[in-house]
Amino acid sequence: MENHNCINCSFKSSAAKTLSKEEFKVIENNSALVFFKKGDIIFKQGALSTNVAYLRTGIVKIHKRGPSREKILRISKSPSYFGIPTTFGNKINQYSATALEDSSVCFIDSNLFQNFIFKNGEFAYKLIVELCENELNDYERYANQSQKQVPGIVAETLICMADKIFNTDRFNFPLTQSELADLVGTSRESISRVLSDFSSNKIIEFNGKEIHILKRDILEQISEKG
Repeated sequence: MENHNCINCSFKSSAAKTLSKEEFKVIENNSALVFFKKGDIIFKQGALSTNVAYLRTGIVKIHKRGPSREKILRISKSPSYFGIPTTFGNKINQYSATALEDSSVCFIDSNLFQNFIFKNGEFAYKLIVELCENELNDYERYANQSQKQVPGIVAETLICMADKIFNTDRFNFPLTQSELADLVGTSRESISRVLSDFSSNKIIEFNGKEIHILKRDILEQISEKG
């Protein structure tokens, strides 16, 4: 945990940019900046939550225990909020968040956060826009996963990582094969087989954890055809 200066923070969310100097001072006195290493649990399913988490830097996975295995619900990159549904729900975390790379998170008192929503319409609007975008993206991904074969889902996931998380076709893949299986809803063996096929056909190239998309057009075709 470290001291932080909210008003001069260069990682403000679009919602936070609507706050006044006085409101920033209130946040500063009612929040904590915490740094997490890759693999650290940021918060855990089933635990009591009294804060909204704001991912200031880094990438995290949002995951939930199911009847027999973990399910990765979403990969989130900074800047973004998570934990807001818990704030307005039953105060118990309904999912876990784990850092996929070194990350920094601001924990903001949930009562204070709700107060800003009640009193600052523009702040509330910006939050709603972010929540709606995430929800629509999730709906599309879930629909695609239910109608595509594993190669199509993996291809779609790689393209999404390149375009929405890293903004490049060459990146260090943040998930293990088992975690990728938990994200797309299949077995680790199926993931290994598909990635090996993509590699042998020179669609992608591996260099340790780094993935380089070599033939984006073919990967997009596989994604579209499912």
